[in-house]
Amino acid sequence: MLPGLAGMTPAAGKADSHVIETHLAVQGAISESAQDIIESHLITQGTIRSYQVRGHLAAQIDPLGLSNMDREKARKMIIRSVIVNDKDMDTVFQLPNSTFIGGNEKALPLREIINRLENVYCKSIGSEYMHINNLDQINWIRKRVESPGALELDTVEKRLLLARISRAIGFEAFLAKKWSAEKRFGLEGVEMLIPCMKKVIDKSTEMGVECVVMGMPHRGRLNVLANVCRKPLDQILTQFSGLESADEGSGDVKYHLGTYIERLNRATNKNIRLSIMANPSHLETVNPIVEGKVRAEQFYRGDTEGKKAMALLLHGDAAFAGQGVVFETMGMSELPDYTTRGTIHIVANNQIGFTTDPRYSRSSPYCTDVGRVTNAPIFHVNADDPEAVMLVSSIAAEWRATWHRDVVIDLVGYRKFGHNEIDEPMFTQPIMYTIIKQHPNVLDIYSKKLISEGVATQEEVEGVVDKYDRICEEAYKKASEETEIYNKHWLDSPWSGFFEGKDPLKVKDTGVHEETLMHIGRRFAQGPPNAPDFKIHRAMERILKARNEMVDNRQLDWAMGEAFAFGSLLKEGTHVRLSGQDVERGTFSHRHHVLHHQTEDKSTYTPLANLYPDQAPYSVCNSSLSEYGILGFELGYSMTNPNALV
Repeated sequence: MLPGLAGMTPAAGKADSHVIETHLAVQGAISESAQDIIESHLITQGTIRSYQVRGHLAAQIDPLGLSNMDREKARKMIIRSVIVNDKDMDTVFQLPNSTFIGGNEKALPLREIINRLENVYCKSIGSEYMHINNLDQINWIRKRVESPGALELDTVEKRLLLARISRAIGFEAFLAKKWSAEKRFGLEGVEMLIPCMKKVIDKSTEMGVECVVMGMPHRGRLNVLANVCRKPLDQILTQFSGLESADEGSGDVKYHLGTYIERLNRATNKNIRLSIMANPSHLETVNPIVEGKVRAEQFYRGDTEGKKAMALLLHGDAAFAGQGVVFETMGMSELPDYTTRGTIHIVANNQIGFTTDPRYSRSSPYCTDVGRVTNAPIFHVNADDPEAVMLVSSIAAEWRATWHRDVVIDLVGYRKFGHNEIDEPMFTQPIMYTIIKQHPNVLDIYSKKLISEGVATQEEVEGVVDKYDRICEEAYKKASEETEIYNKHWLDSPWSGFFEGKDPLKVKDTGVHEETLMHIGRRFAQGPPNAPDFKIHRAMERILKARNEMVDNRQLDWAMGEAFAFGSLLKEGTHVRLSGQDVERGTFSHRHHVLHHQTEDKSTYTPLANLYPDQAPYSVCNSSLSEYGILGFELGYSMTNPNALV
């Protein structure tokens, strides 16, 4: 009964029944209207989330247009969990906290909301990040991709980008002109890799990185050496001449070579150390080697947060999806003894593996899906949209600096020629290569855009191209005058001064005083001093007692001999790192380098790390159940400093 009607007489109630009916009808209308409003707002929120979760599936990321989705089909695929009515399209809705598309505006018409979402998620960038289980990280990405004006560059940035594109394309064009029948595994079709890498390095340097270690396959390596590392062009061009080496070393084919460069980063006016690791034909083998080298760089710098040294890994699309060492390497990314606090992965995706189409080379939708395993955000970007590439490059560098986790850029382009320049791709991909033959390069596309915007003139564009061509011609002339090459120019991890002043025929005295061995043995045979509450396993107490007896009797077993070797090196200041499966205890329960408190979790003691107050650090690291990857990691670690046992 409605309030106020409880004491009404029957006659009065009958006379006023129409009042009650009218009141109920109004209440019902209000309830129905409120329900409609609630449903409309839920539809709006559902629409926004649909684009954030599935928008990347409809993004126009293929510059050839072979796999891009039709606009209407895309909208139906994305907005599938809610029904959007035309009558709501011009209704203004308050924006939820889960989106930043409004900028300073708190409410927008539904039509504008969908338009902005399509511009963010369904154009040249496909953002995959909703699989991440950290809400702060999700909102961090949302803000950077959704905020209005995120894609805008100023005039200076656009002209710099144009110059970098012209150099990337100019280098490949110059090599094609001079050595038309030579294998060089050029970047044609995905030349935006060079500006992408340079932006990542610029942004990282700006945020404090001093050392970048890079690994990559052979495609584009010469261009990276020339335009990212700034290796002297004449040294690169002499590799085409087949000259004899003037120094020791076996060398390698030119597209496997690495190098080490220290130079000024002109964009940030800060010094940067760039190292690109040599790599064989096993395309992804270099990945763990790079990670190990970076870990060592961080260790020797005391860079526990990974702010000074970082890894930048380049991949091919087919290899990134196909080779197990990729998974092994990414599986190390969050392990305490193997993490490098975030790696930036860039896939030079030319949408083909030698002659194999993606549908035959992977079972997942994208070549980058391995990144989802480690909660890495993945940004697919059309390589024919340079400004979109710059945005994701900046976001990737900022992500790594902020969250110290892996991030993947999927740079989607094409391969202009065959697997190498003298291969015929029309045998196996006739449709794709018919389109490629008619497709303009990214310099033509971007210069046309800048000319239409009034940022540059046709004469200025031609001037930039001609300037770099002259630089290449001068280097070519200088290279043609060389009569020999030097392998030392291609070392990726030079050991400065290590071989100087040493007689290679003289063996250094390696003896150790008996008192030193006795001290090491005693420490190896006891738990933590002054810690009576540290509870050691009873069987372990017997092992420690047996170690003491060996020292008393001047005897040793395998484990004690290893402890003597490691301990004496540590005393002399040589860092020792022991790594692998179950190395702390030893597979056959013989080593026991780490003692575990029996009643407190994560409370441990490492005797060899506590021999002397001024000893070198001792690292003993149980690895993941990886073999190939961990071996590569420790190889890379050992390359950084020869004065260590790894």
